[in-house]
Amino acid sequence: MHKKRLNFSNERFLTTNRHRHSLPKNLNILFVSAFRTSFIEEDLRFLSKHFPVQPHIGHGILHLLKIILSVFQNDIIFCWFASAYSAVGVIVGKYLGVKSILILGGVDVAADKELGYGIWLSKWKSKLVRRALLLADRILVVDNSLKEEAKQRAGYDGNNIVYLPTGYDALFWKPLIEKKNVVLCVAQCEDERRFRIKGVDFLIQAARQMSSAEFVVVGIEPKLAYRFQPPMNMKFYPAVKQERLLQLYQEAKVYCQPSRREGLPNALCEAMLCGCIPVATHVGGNATAIADTGFLVPYNDVDALISALNDALESGSDLPVKARLRIVALFPKEKRETDLLS
Repeated sequence: MHKKRLNFSNERFLTTNRHRHSLPKNLNILFVSAFRTSFIEEDLRFLSKHFPVQPHIGHGILHLLKIILSVFQNDIIFCWFASAYSAVGVIVGKYLGVKSILILGGVDVAADKELGYGIWLSKWKSKLVRRALLLADRILVVDNSLKEEAKQRAGYDGNNIVYLPTGYDALFWKPLIEKKNVVLCVAQCEDERRFRIKGVDFLIQAARQMSSAEFVVVGIEPKLAYRFQPPMNMKFYPAVKQERLLQLYQEAKVYCQPSRREGLPNALCEAMLCGCIPVATHVGGNATAIADTGFLVPYNDVDALISALNDALESGSDLPVKARLRIVALFPKEKRETDLLS
């Protein structure tokens, strides 16, 4: 199959319309991910508006074989997260002359031995991912902290890594109604390890000592949460549809991201757009998102978290406006779309 000649040189990679219009309209893209999330689906929908896209989202040997075969039929392989599946696609593509874009989101540079979390804890998977990082034509990171981790894990200069954060629709995520004295947290957790990575166990410790405050956690089945013995002032709900999530953001005065590690957390940015006062641990992209528009605390410092949550709940300042304006300015959906095309 004849492959279109594509230039992925470092110089001015994320640029303007001149490069955007030079892309062939019939550029065939193989879109790879091991799972689905709202932000992955958003990129898939956007790319599909401009180019023929062949999505492969899933797990298993059959899924891997489909990826390998599909590399022959496409001009670019676009991978969300550095998994074993995307690594094989990038490696095969390199030897077939198929260009590759690999997006790092956080878990793909993790190696948390205490919780057994991160692909770099696996000897064979880490070798595959390291090879993919070295061979990928372009690696996009949602936060600059991930660039440094990727360079450290793979042991190279990271010359193919570019910072490109996710983007958010400020017209959809917006404040609307009067706030309630509620601390909201959104954390998609399927097991205890993910529960701890998202710091929900840390938040439970704070909630136990804040009996007069109301806590709402979305994305977790109550039966999983009950293993950690949460207090009576803390409610847990499974994942909800986007429209319901919007309402919860709009109702809550405070949004808490108590994570052990993060890339650039989508829920935090969405909540800030909806006028929530942000409180988060000082890890990864939390600080990038919040800066001086909320409260940052050390991970696992319960006293610091309680103090920050109380300050946020009692705040009558302009922090909600500042928080929204920061996300509008730094992470607009339109900028991500323009830079993806570039």
